[in-house]
Amino acid sequence: MARRCQLTGKGPIKGSRIWRSGKPKKQGGIGTHVTAITKRRFFPNLQRVKAVVNGRVRYIRVAASAIKKGLVVKPPKRQWASATKGSAKTPATATAGA
Repeated sequence: MARRCQLTGKGPIKGSRIWRSGKPKKQGGIGTHVTAITKRRFFPNLQRVKAVVNGRVRYIRVAASAIKKGLVVKPPKRQWASATKGSAKTPATATAGA
């Protein structure tokens, strides 16, 4: 599964992790020095959300920034049929009859 937003196309980008040693000049030292640089990747903050896509409700992976911008159309809340009180047996009535 690709680490890419399905709405904005935002994906991983390259970067560096930089190690420094020494005491900063502001704190009375002679300054910090870079001792190592290694490659790393920055991943987008992808979330799996239910959304309306082409008139159908689907799960899609989108970046949190796309959700904040309002690009995701959430599906309407599902209306469940209310159960009648007399039709369901409760544990108290089930044991009383036995």
